[in-house]
Amino acid sequence: MVSVGYTLMSEQSGPKQLVDHAVRAEAAGFDQLVVSDHYYPWLDSQGHSPYAWSVLGAVAHATTRAQLMSFVTCPIRRYHPAVVAQKASTIGALSDGRFTLGLGAGENLNEHVVGGWPHVQQRHEMFEEALQIIRPLLNGETLTFSGNHFDVPDAYIWDRPERPVPMAVAASGRQSATLAAEYGNGLISTEPDPHIIEMYDDAGGAGQPRYGQLAICYGPDEAECRKIVHDQFRWFGMGWKVNADLPGPESFAAATQFVREEDVAEGISCGPDVDAHVEAFGKFVEAGFTHVAIIQVGGETQPMFLDWAQEQLLPRLRQL
Repeated sequence: MVSVGYTLMSEQSGPKQLVDHAVRAEAAGFDQLVVSDHYYPWLDSQGHSPYAWSVLGAVAHATTRAQLMSFVTCPIRRYHPAVVAQKASTIGALSDGRFTLGLGAGENLNEHVVGGWPHVQQRHEMFEEALQIIRPLLNGETLTFSGNHFDVPDAYIWDRPERPVPMAVAASGRQSATLAAEYGNGLISTEPDPHIIEMYDDAGGAGQPRYGQLAICYGPDEAECRKIVHDQFRWFGMGWKVNADLPGPESFAAATQFVREEDVAEGISCGPDVDAHVEAFGKFVEAGFTHVAIIQVGGETQPMFLDWAQEQLLPRLRQL
């Protein structure tokens, strides 16, 4: 059975609301809670972006059963990788071993706040070095590291969960899928693409978890859902090669100014039809994903969505 997750979308809700949503989602029966780690929202209309790790600490204390995950954290600019290992281990300890560290190479949107955004080749080099630093620290090793981009003269993580925090790595192609297999304990992808799974398995990742994410917009009025998705999520279809390099919400607004409601609705299921949402989720299942976290687009609609998910959506997804 595929693990069904709920996304704490930090770009569309404040910190207190996110913790409340996490408690409600666990009570509704979701298996996993994942949180986005941003400095900016994608678009001004989303309106939020609290510090994800403070939220994770509060969620770890306020919940008891659901698995937790950062989805995803970039360890190459805003955060030094040694610090990422420390805070991941702290969340692991607070949650009694329920936390998985999700990592990715990041976006200019969030990382430029501490300086210039490196070109793509340099980012890939930095990301691999970060993985080389984080993995042994999570495992309880004392680390000395000197690379082209990062130095760790001497580091050791004192507070860790009983079992080392597992590490999942976001991938979009063969190079990143290979990194995920070599350094991580799982694969992350936001597209239901079986080729990513195949590349990950070929690189040595067979048998490990595969984490996906699905955006939907449930509501009683499909037309209203389409408006919400267009207002807040029209950037979604541009792909990561574009999304990784745009510098701010105003850039995403300009890049998507000609995107129509129908364009967005083609990729995100909208409205009250549970069958449509189940079909969208099923594409990840068919592709080979073991965990899929749902984003309900629209910050104000979360309580309504969670009630509906408990009553109608989750029972259907358990049958897949």
